[in-house]
Amino acid sequence: MKQALSLLLLLPLSALADDAAVLKCRALPDAASRLACYDAMPVGAARVAASPAAATAVAPAAAPAVAATPEQSFGLRPAVQKKEVQAETIHSTVAGKIDGWSVGSRISLANGQVWRVVDGDAVLPVLTNPKAQVSRGLLGAYFLQIVGHNSTARVTRVQ
Repeated sequence: MKQALSLLLLLPLSALADDAAVLKCRALPDAASRLACYDAMPVGAARVAASPAAATAVAPAAAPAVAATPEQSFGLRPAVQKKEVQAETIHSTVAGKIDGWSVGSRISLANGQVWRVVDGDAVLPVLTNPKAQVSRGLLGAYFLQIVGHNSTARVTRVQ
């Protein structure tokens, strides 16, 4: 309570000091020196932050470090994914055999990601652990392609 009262008493004094500084700068005849005077005036928020009552404030905690790499967060929904960490394409291999896909198929990659096909179908020769590429499309779409084949499926990340 005492700190709040002393802060309220100091606040009008700082406003008067600011007014005096403005009047002093306004009286200068040269435009360049007047501008330099205005620039040299302390900002009101900085003056309040320098008061003893504000010095007892607790500093905010440091933000946690981002643990996920861009490849691990690729394809996650924006609510889960950090904005500053976005890859455009990832490369991996399909875990196991694949002979094609249709709508609803789930494709597991060697990096642990699981993708569900939402549009497109393809028939491929039976391939074991083929290289795959998942790339970002327009409007939040993702496309999976087996390297060396023309077929592309629109996918969403399940896991």
